[in-house]
Amino acid sequence: MRRFVLGLMLAALPSLAPMPVGAQAIVISPRPDKVAVTVYRDPNGSSAMELGWLGGFALVTETRRVTLPAGEVDLRFEGVAGGLIPQSAVVSGLGDGVTEKNRDAKLLSPGTLIDAYLGQRVHLRRTSKATGKVTEQEAIVRASGSGIVVQTESGIEALRCTGLNETLLAPRVPADLSARPTLSVRARSAQPVEADVTLTYLTSNFDWRAHYVATLAPDGKTLALFAWLTLANGDDTGFVNADTMAVAGRLNREQVERMQPEVRSIAISCWPSRRTHQTGIPPPPAPEFKRDRDEAIVITGSRMTMAESPSPVTAVSAAQENLGDLKLYRIPIPVTVAAHSQKQVALLKQPSAKIVSKYRWDTRFANQTDGPRPAQRLLKLDNRKAAGLGLPLPAGSFTLYTMRDGQPFLLGEGAMTDRAIGEMVDVVLADTPGVEIEQRQLEAVGNVRETILIATNDQSIAAPLEVRFGDDAKPLKTKSGSVKRRDGTWVWEVVVPANSSRELTVRHAND
Repeated sequence: MRRFVLGLMLAALPSLAPMPVGAQAIVISPRPDKVAVTVYRDPNGSSAMELGWLGGFALVTETRRVTLPAGEVDLRFEGVAGGLIPQSAVVSGLGDGVTEKNRDAKLLSPGTLIDAYLGQRVHLRRTSKATGKVTEQEAIVRASGSGIVVQTESGIEALRCTGLNETLLAPRVPADLSARPTLSVRARSAQPVEADVTLTYLTSNFDWRAHYVATLAPDGKTLALFAWLTLANGDDTGFVNADTMAVAGRLNREQVERMQPEVRSIAISCWPSRRTHQTGIPPPPAPEFKRDRDEAIVITGSRMTMAESPSPVTAVSAAQENLGDLKLYRIPIPVTVAAHSQKQVALLKQPSAKIVSKYRWDTRFANQTDGPRPAQRLLKLDNRKAAGLGLPLPAGSFTLYTMRDGQPFLLGEGAMTDRAIGEMVDVVLADTPGVEIEQRQLEAVGNVRETILIATNDQSIAAPLEVRFGDDAKPLKTKSGSVKRRDGTWVWEVVVPANSSRELTVRHAND
């Protein structure tokens, strides 16, 4: 009889034993022949993606060639995504033969294997540390969980509590345990079937982001814009040579609870017993079945991240298409979306996009600073073809460089929101110490209060500045710039000369 050592069972899987007469036939599809993955973003995601906590999802379509016997059969699709949402799964290609589908939550692990053999016979092998003598006998598994209890000819005892090296050997891996996430369906056919079956499902723990890398021209009026599309797969399953797409936009989608696969280690605790005392040898420490051993059965992939560069030499570029109100970015060649990894492909490249660079300060009338504070640098881009853009821009992070003596220097980092063709794009970068704002409250006169803003520029060039007020206090008393109402907000627009300053007084009447 072919046996499997429990401690080493993850090294290989046995073929299934012949089916008893009248038993349910089982057909296993080990992997897809072709797969397509469409990744949808987390609508609330804006920061860097964490592989263990991805809020997007993916639509996976797998094509598998299967051969089914006549009658009723359980067809097992192994290697599906671990985050598969069972109620979303659709199987086509078998006509009306599919009568039931199940997401098999139990994966092959020491704990689940022992559970499968509760009440059944296994082989018990013991090795004496003192003499090296090996004894073998049959045993019945009576309990598992916090420990393993077996029954032998001598009685009932706890495994690994005799002071001897003990190993359980199972005759085979049960048919309902798989080393990989599995979806099974029950199908019925009057005659044998050989067909291409398509399995489509939604799965959680995927996401994607756009990352814009811009290089400012020497005159400061244009920039070279390049963008990466970064795909993230936090699942235990990877997809090799997949037709891959990413979708931008917001979808109405109900939250569903993800089914976690059951992978369980074995914790063994012993208590003094007569047989342990007889051996005169203290029991060995309980073996540790660590999580990394469980994960050894998972198809994994290395992180595949291309270096960020304002001007990459070669890159696979995603092609943009319309998908109703959404935007779809199709990667033109098959790519591997590996497990627990990120992959980057080129999203767009615009060599000369016009920009207006200015500085911004957001405040309220009651605000007061304890000294000068740096303003934020603001880039304004006109998303029209005439301005060097004119294409849908998905939300993502933004990094701005400038070139000096042939070397790139970082100017700042910010973020972009989704912008359609024809819209203005505002990119707010980090605080810039070259332009600073100081705001001080003045002494009230009667029911009138005033605050003064002082903008300074210690750079060698003039700095356009806009100050936005978040309340109804009207800015007054400025000898430079202009004050206007924009989108319900008072805005002071002024150009602060090089190595100079400008002031604005804001007045507010008490209620």
